Amino acid sequence: MFARIRRLLLGKPLPTARQMHERLPKFLALPVFASDAVSSVAYATEEILLTLMVIGSAAWGVSLPIAGAIAILIAIVATSYRQTIFAYPSGGGSYTVAKENLGTIYGLIAAASLLTDYTLTVSVSVAAGVAAIISLDPGLAQHVTAMGVLAVLFVAFINLRGVRESGALFAPPTYVFVATLCTLIVVGLMKVFSGHVTPVVADPAGWAKGFAESEGHHFGGIQTVGMFLILRAFASGCSALTGIEAIANGIPAFRPPESKNAATTMTWMAAILAVLVLGITYLAHAYHVFPAEHETVISQLARTVFGRGWFWYTIQIATAAILILAANTAFQDFPRLAYILAGDRFAPRQLANRGDKLAFSNGILMLALVAALLIVIFHGDTTRLIPLYAVGVFVSFTLSQFGMGVRQTNARHKGWRARAGLSFFGGSVTCVVALVIAVTKFIHGAFIVILVIPFLVWVFYRIHGHYIELGKKLRLTEEEFEEPEPVMSTSIVLVSSIHKGILPALQYARSLSDDCRALYIEVDDIESTMLKERWPKFGLDIPLVILESPYRTITDQLLRYVDEAKKDRPNHTITVVLPEFVVGKWWHKMLHNQSSLLIKLAMMTRRDIVVTNVRYFVDE
Repeated sequence: MFARIRRLLLGKPLPTARQMHERLPKFLALPVFASDAVSSVAYATEEILLTLMVIGSAAWGVSLPIAGAIAILIAIVATSYRQTIFAYPSGGGSYTVAKENLGTIYGLIAAASLLTDYTLTVSVSVAAGVAAIISLDPGLAQHVTAMGVLAVLFVAFINLRGVRESGALFAPPTYVFVATLCTLIVVGLMKVFSGHVTPVVADPAGWAKGFAESEGHHFGGIQTVGMFLILRAFASGCSALTGIEAIANGIPAFRPPESKNAATTMTWMAAILAVLVLGITYLAHAYHVFPAEHETVISQLARTVFGRGWFWYTIQIATAAILILAANTAFQDFPRLAYILAGDRFAPRQLANRGDKLAFSNGILMLALVAALLIVIFHGDTTRLIPLYAVGVFVSFTLSQFGMGVRQTNARHKGWRARAGLSFFGGSVTCVVALVIAVTKFIHGAFIVILVIPFLVWVFYRIHGHYIELGKKLRLTEEEFEEPEPVMSTSIVLVSSIHKGILPALQYARSLSDDCRALYIEVDDIESTMLKERWPKFGLDIPLVILESPYRTITDQLLRYVDEAKKDRPNHTITVVLPEFVVGKWWHKMLHNQSSLLIKLAMMTRRDIVVTNVRYFVDE
């Protein structure tokens, strides 16, 4: 039944030979790997203005150079990652670059930062998307947590079906979002140039004063634009860069030539990000838009440029969709990074397994579980989740770019000075951004991420140490090889009554050892009496031991008996044989207890104990 349900939900399994055919062309790879970065445009300008609006109309003038600086940073980071794509075509991004050029510890810091950021990307983007949906129908606000968890499970489910299927499903909303924003920018600019602009905020000075008083601020005018405020606004707007590294991590998912296609997609993504950030920020300046409590900057712009008609609804729905689907980028890259870490023995080996749909199923499920848990803990509140966001990704940016700078300096290929200089400059800028985010958002929750990253690095080292130590203990050399001693065995058959299913188990146990006995744990007097009467005839001359169980527990009494048998025969391997009959229909299984499973779990930690099932198939 479960296999049929799995096939129905996830589709037919894919053979390994299909792996090449499951790779993505550029037009599908862009929405798969860029949905996180593209979606951040929905709130990047808003975050800049939210920081600056205490200075009134001066905020619009200051926001433009900040947006320009962010666009330049996008170009720098994208150029650096293009170099990474060609230098490390097997993927791995910041982790691989930092590990090979700066050292293992820096690579693990980058990995911990990215895994943390990917998890928060899912939680934040889904929470923001749900908030956009609720803005259309406030009556859904009471279901915000449930909607968030369901959205996470939906995105995880689609990714479990395979890379191509998730790309085909998520591509239309991403392209619709980009198309609607580009349309908004073009039409908005046409109205600006033609002089048909209606300011959203008619009295910026009065509005800012009222805001400052309501928020307890005492700023006034352009004099308040200090370096710290500009840096804070710049750091907030740098949320537009989150997810930009995803393509460098997922190069193996591209069609050949992988590096060339990935680099081209990176260029497309960077161009889209820069245009949208600059365009939205300029329109906010031209139309005098400030963030409002119940309406986003993009919503205000769309309403002002097009009116509250079908286009406004389209852009709202597209924004909600892209924010939820931004989680797809994390679902692509978290499992791939976990796979690489598992290959280097810094993560559990289960994360290196591909599912039958050629997706890293265990990584997908782990990400979905943790992200859903965060949504439950923070009640799907975007405001409470965002302070945790973006610290990790800028740490990984910094380490990646410094790592590429070191690589280029050591390799000294043609043009290495310019490339290394670009990488070191970009790393310095992202380092400053990471520090500003950490300082300005520390008390609001960023301290959690700052503590989680070193904890994860410690966990990575513990896992690695376990695998190394285990490998040493299991390694077999000619010097250590000794002829194994003959195995002496004692077999114990656990019986519940006399029936056809018992006989194969008794025969098997007798074939293992001359020291064989049957064990019945008495929980029913009537059954015990019947067993004693029938055993001499049907017990195959195997001795029967009956133990009383005052508290009617089978497992405890069996463990005591096995321990006593082991004491009496310290050099013997004790084999516990569990008879099991198999019924024909799936629902019949639910009518029988699963005591053999509990017994096997209880025996797992016992030395020199073998537990085996002998099945008897009941014909229907």
